[in-house]
Amino acid sequence: MTYALVDCNSFYASCERIFRPDIKNKPVVVLSNNDGCVVALSKEAKQVGVKMCEPWFKIEKPFLKKGGIAFSSNYELYADVSSRVMQTLEHLAPKVEVYSIDEAFLDLTGLRDLEKFGHECRETIDQWVGMPVCVGIGPTKTLAKVANYGAKKYPATNGVVDITNQERRRKLMAIMPVREVWGVGSRINKKLNSLGITTALQLSELDTKLIKRRFSSVLERTVMELKGYPCIGLKEQPATKKQIVVSRTFSRKITDLNSMNEAISDYTSRACEKLRKEDQYCKMVSVFMRTNYFRKQDKQYHGFMSYKLHSPTNDTRDVLRATKMLSEEVFRKNINFIKAGVMLSDFYDEGVYQGDLFRTMSSRSGSKELMLTVDKINSSGIGKITFAAQGIKKTWSMKRFLQSPRYLTNWEEMPIVK
Repeated sequence: MTYALVDCNSFYASCERIFRPDIKNKPVVVLSNNDGCVVALSKEAKQVGVKMCEPWFKIEKPFLKKGGIAFSSNYELYADVSSRVMQTLEHLAPKVEVYSIDEAFLDLTGLRDLEKFGHECRETIDQWVGMPVCVGIGPTKTLAKVANYGAKKYPATNGVVDITNQERRRKLMAIMPVREVWGVGSRINKKLNSLGITTALQLSELDTKLIKRRFSSVLERTVMELKGYPCIGLKEQPATKKQIVVSRTFSRKITDLNSMNEAISDYTSRACEKLRKEDQYCKMVSVFMRTNYFRKQDKQYHGFMSYKLHSPTNDTRDVLRATKMLSEEVFRKNINFIKAGVMLSDFYDEGVYQGDLFRTMSSRSGSKELMLTVDKINSSGIGKITFAAQGIKKTWSMKRFLQSPRYLTNWEEMPIVK
């Protein structure tokens, strides 16, 4: 077996640079919801001393003085760029596992010139999408991760490392900290360090029975993979989600029920849209809301409540009725709410559920067609259909003052070449 891991470089920051060539070599950071803290940064930002999770208000002035550029999170842009990268990979390789928004495993078994493929992969993605990537190649998925570490760490590799050769593999693992191995978290790293295991090579040389006895079967599998024995196969079809959660921190404190109902309805609509993308129907609906734990002067409260529907549905109108009822039950007066969310669970495929003989999967006539039409319009970038319950002004919605245009998903925000 031969696997490749294709990993996008500084993904969020690189997405912002695609339509802004003027900031290609400048320090770039991407901020969390409500522009709170740094959640992504370019290598140039690291070089000027910015660290992950630093509060924006603390570093804003010195960072901007150094020529830095900051962006609010633009999830619509990132999701679309990710989709384009993955589609490009499917043109290049017969089997692709989308591992995360910026990573994918490829099955390259049978391919001869692996390093050449890696460079062609980088060039094609850069030309078609504008996204820089690194490619790591190895006989197992864990070793492909090791190779990708080398491709990112050492510029002389030009972003591609092939460690199917055992001697080359051992050289890289000998200089790779054990904490960088896929599946080795901080707790396991500390325990390994206490045993004198500090590199990936040392971990690979341990006896698997000892690892299973002193750690777990999961780490045993990791060691087997480091030895070159494939234990983790390629998953071309992502597993069906067991639940969908849509949750946001408000831009201001919510103290009135009307605003809370609007927020909950907005999150419900988004959750149902995600549910339909999964081709699933839900039977359990939950609503939660909480205060700011860090404001000790505020009265603290965390409310959560669920409701079981009569039959599974993915019609937003059915779920809205349930979440409105739950919102009114969970809400409390004289409380400063800072965050709320909606969770959908207990999923069914269409036509699988057998419950009440007198009820169908959706009791509304034309439900499927209507929801399909709503989703089609909302994803077109031309217009947006919302439910009245979602409100209009949405003064509670996230602050994203530094958000870039939705270049790829909204016609009105597309760049114009003059």
